[in-house]
Amino acid sequence: MPLATTVEDFWRLTKPRIWGLLVFTGFIAMLVAVKDTPGVALSPSLLALGTASLVLGSASAEVLTNYHDRDIDGMMNRTKQRALPAGRIRPRSALAFGLALALPSVLVPLFFINAVSAAFMLLGLVDNIVVYSLLLKRRTWLNIILGGISGGMPVLVGYTAVAGTVTPIAVYMSALVIVWIPTHIWSLAIFNRNDYEAAKVPMLPIVFGDRVASICVAATSALLTVFSVAIFLFTPAVSIFYTLTAVVLGGLVLLYSGRLAMTQSRKTAWTLFKLTSPYLTIIFLVLGLTVWVAA
Repeated sequence: MPLATTVEDFWRLTKPRIWGLLVFTGFIAMLVAVKDTPGVALSPSLLALGTASLVLGSASAEVLTNYHDRDIDGMMNRTKQRALPAGRIRPRSALAFGLALALPSVLVPLFFINAVSAAFMLLGLVDNIVVYSLLLKRRTWLNIILGGISGGMPVLVGYTAVAGTVTPIAVYMSALVIVWIPTHIWSLAIFNRNDYEAAKVPMLPIVFGDRVASICVAATSALLTVFSVAIFLFTPAVSIFYTLTAVVLGGLVLLYSGRLAMTQSRKTAWTLFKLTSPYLTIIFLVLGLTVWVAA
């Protein structure tokens, strides 16, 4: 196999679009921590180390969950051509690669940043790899709820890397990601219902049907919209621009989730899923700008 193809397969094994979004939330959290913590400065070396740790940790979690899920990935049309189920990467190579990324993601913040940031990185890895992938994904529809905690850890890793402690705005930003996850994942599960059913993965629409799942997505979308606007409860640095952004984006998510609840359309579920990633990106970007401008 050509070297370029092998490198690309290992790169794709990390799911860069997923870890890219998670790293972005952690990066913004580092910037917010500078303005939220009196007397703290963000040096280029700290920014580089924090970002590198976030990349390594988020990528390793994806690799190791892909390693564990290689059998069910081979049963689903959406994933059966991935490098592991297709046999282009050996399982032991994927495991070694994942562990090689995970180890420095914890050791770098532990020895070069602070123990609090390292602890949140370790918590995120354990929740994603052990709680979500190993224990819950194949057993209960609650997998996303309990396993989704890991999605909020990059924010806490980034924030505490700078501040060394947790504050209300850090908790809010982390919780915002956790609240966002059900709408994002369950809309994808509705769209890919047949795949999850073939692999016997008990996602929400498989257990309760598309109608109930769609209503749950609408409910989590409403919670997400309200929660995104409620930042004023955690920091006074709220601009009208952020509020308008959160209201407009939340209204768009509510529009599609409401339509999904009424129609259970797979096309609408896919549109909603594709909408949620830029939603979170823009919310965090505007939030970061708001805090910097107000400070």
